Amino acid sequence: MGEANTSSIDDDLLLKSFYAEVSEVERDNEVIRILSCFKLNAFEYLNLPFDSSPEDVKKQYRKLSLLVHPDKCKHPQAKEAFSALAKAQQLLLDPQEREYLVNQINAAREELRAKRKKQLKKDTASKLKSLVDEGKYEQEYEKSAEFQSQLKLKVREILTDQEWRRRKMQMRISEEEGRLKKDEEESKEMWKRKREHEEQWEGTRENRVSSWRDFMKGGKKVKKGELRPPKLKTEDPNKSYVQRPVKRS
Repeated sequence: MGEANTSSIDDDLLLKSFYAEVSEVERDNEVIRILSCFKLNAFEYLNLPFDSSPEDVKKQYRKLSLLVHPDKCKHPQAKEAFSALAKAQQLLLDPQEREYLVNQINAAREELRAKRKKQLKKDTASKLKSLVDEGKYEQEYEKSAEFQSQLKLKVREILTDQEWRRRKMQMRISEEEGRLKKDEEESKEMWKRKREHEEQWEGTRENRVSSWRDFMKGGKKVKKGELRPPKLKTEDPNKSYVQRPVKRS
C-alpha cells in the first residue's frame, strides 16, 4: 500500500517536472490537435490506440489535460480543448458508450480484412507467405502504420454513416411526434367546441321548453299583419267537421 502511494507521488513529480519544461508552442499545438480531431471518435481526442484499456484512458487524460489546462495554457481555445478531453474520457469509461465504439472499430477492421483477403487472392506470393506463417504475416500487417491509417479512416466512415442514420431516425421521430401533437391539439379543439356547443344548447333548454309550452297552450300565434283564413261554418254546430252543402230540388 505504501509503495503504491510512493509510486503515485513520484509519477506526480515527474509529470509536473515534465510540464514545467513544456513550451507554450507545444501546448498550443496540442490544443489545435485536439480541436481538429474527428468528433465522433473519443480515442482520437486522447490520441490513443483503439485497443487501449480504461486504465490507459485515465493516464492519457491526466497527461493531456495538464498540458492544455486553461490555467497553464494561454491558447484562447484551451478551455474548449480541455472540455473535449474530459468528454472523451467520460465516453471511454462508460461501458455502454465504449462497447458501441469498439463494435464500430471491429466492424471497420473486418471490412479491411475482407478487402485484404481479396487482394491476397490476386497476389500469390503474399498468399503463400501468409499460409506459411500461419497468420503471423497478417498480424504483423495489421500492426503496420499503413493498416492503422486505413483503419482510422474506415472507423471515421462507419461512425459518420451511423451518426447520419441516427440523425435521420431522430428527425423522423421528431416529425412523427410533431404530427401526433398536432392531431392531439386538433382533437382537443374539436371536443372543446363540441362541449361549448352542448353547454350553450343546455343553457337555452329552459327557454325552448317554455316556448313550447306557450305554443301548446295558446296555439300558434299570428304575427302582426298576417291574415287568418276564414272559418268554415257547419250546419250542425255539434259536428267538428265541415258538412258538404246539400243540393235541394
